[in-house]
Amino acid sequence: MTMVAPGCVYYRSPIGLIEILGTEQGLTALNFVRRRRREAGRPEPALRSAVAQIDEYFRGKRKEFSLTLRLEGTDFQKEAWQQLIRIPYGKTATYAEVAAAIGRPEAARAVGQANHRNPVSIIVPCHRVIGSGGRLVGYGGGLWRKEWLLAHERRNAAGARSTG
Repeated sequence: MTMVAPGCVYYRSPIGLIEILGTEQGLTALNFVRRRRREAGRPEPALRSAVAQIDEYFRGKRKEFSLTLRLEGTDFQKEAWQQLIRIPYGKTATYAEVAAAIGRPEAARAVGQANHRNPVSIIVPCHRVIGSGGRLVGYGGGLWRKEWLLAHERRNAAGARSTG
């Protein structure tokens, strides 16, 4: 398999600059960054689609993403990430609930580690996973962003149409 260097685009969101990486095979990363770390070139169609869908998400118009993802991780991490995608927009699940849903009820901490290694924030919605008792815990982009994203989704859940 030939490795292709990922393309890069940036999106200025209401909660900070987002760097989006991908190749013609799909999206590989979406992260909050303080400043541009790479030269953004002419984006692949997958990156243009990602920017358009992220923009719709932040405008409250999109609940689901229809993007091809190229996620690198262990089998367990990929299984956990797929379960995160199943958490409905505007809803949350605990680490224990995610672990139970993938048939590993004893693996709540491992789910937390998989969340921590999620390369595609927002699209693989690790922000929807909360601690026991509803506590907001652990988010690589900062807990204030997690709180903002959850409030944004709750606010728009009833009015946003499912675009997929």
